[in-house]
Amino acid sequence: MALVLFSLSGCSKNVKIQVLEPAQIDRAAQTKQIAVSDFKGDTVGLSGKIEAFLAKQTLAGEKYFTIVSRDDMDRVLAEQRLQYSGVVRDSKLVEAGEILGAQAFIAGEVVSASVKDNHHYEKRTKCVDDKCKEIRSYQVFCITRTIDLSANIKMTDVSKADIIYADAYVKSRQWKHCQDDRTLLPSKSDGLGKLASQIANAFVYQLTPHYTTLTVSLLDDPDLDYTEKQAKTLEVAIDYIEAGRLDKAGRLLGTLLTSTQNQSYVAAYNLGVVKEAQGNLEDAKRLYLMADQLQQEPIEEINKAVVRIDQVMLKREKALLQISR
Repeated sequence: MALVLFSLSGCSKNVKIQVLEPAQIDRAAQTKQIAVSDFKGDTVGLSGKIEAFLAKQTLAGEKYFTIVSRDDMDRVLAEQRLQYSGVVRDSKLVEAGEILGAQAFIAGEVVSASVKDNHHYEKRTKCVDDKCKEIRSYQVFCITRTIDLSANIKMTDVSKADIIYADAYVKSRQWKHCQDDRTLLPSKSDGLGKLASQIANAFVYQLTPHYTTLTVSLLDDPDLDYTEKQAKTLEVAIDYIEAGRLDKAGRLLGTLLTSTQNQSYVAAYNLGVVKEAQGNLEDAKRLYLMADQLQQEPIEEINKAVVRIDQVMLKREKALLQISR
């Protein structure tokens, strides 16, 4: 899985690249076939949102999880006369999961879902005359709506009959509307639905390997007495990076590094950035270490790269191991 460079911005030549990171819950990431039960007290559709978020998770264009269909779950649970809710005992969840062919079963409970309105007045001022020499104060009526949602979610391993992961989630948000503005307050159902989506997204995010974005700076000033041709090569290489032409930029930077008898840390470092963006992490590390050896005084970008590349390699290795299982 290549790490894709997708933009170059600003005068500082900051490159944004995507880095593959492992799921936070390692064991959860290894259970690819999942069943989601109805949650106890779920008036906000949280279990359905979790199921939808799981179904949308993809890596390299492939779906990461296989979700047991709700129709199959209803049929099997009815046949086995199992109570299908968030209060089913662990032993029953395991039994249902085995029948459904699931590796893990997600269950939970919506603990609280509340909406509270606070009525108050706020002070406003306006000009009485055209030149605003006289100002009048007045009060407007406002409503602050606070919506809270909390839930407990548990993921159970079907084969081992133990808990893979369990946690409590709490989300809260405020909206305000005054009679002199156009802001609309969300309804109770809409507000709780937004919070339920946030909880579902936070939960699923921990289970799935994912890409994060890093900002990496290029070096665009020659570190040696470049010839006019070498200086132009560096400039054009950075232009190609900006255009997304990494292969072309890599060839130019390779030529530049060779033409300086491998003595330019700027060429070595920038070529390392290109290799990192392409996902060639071993080559990137070699080039960063070369740049590190060539620098006479500490260069912040090079020092960061030497530390970063080992972390990026470890994270990708762990993520790929999760994906392959």
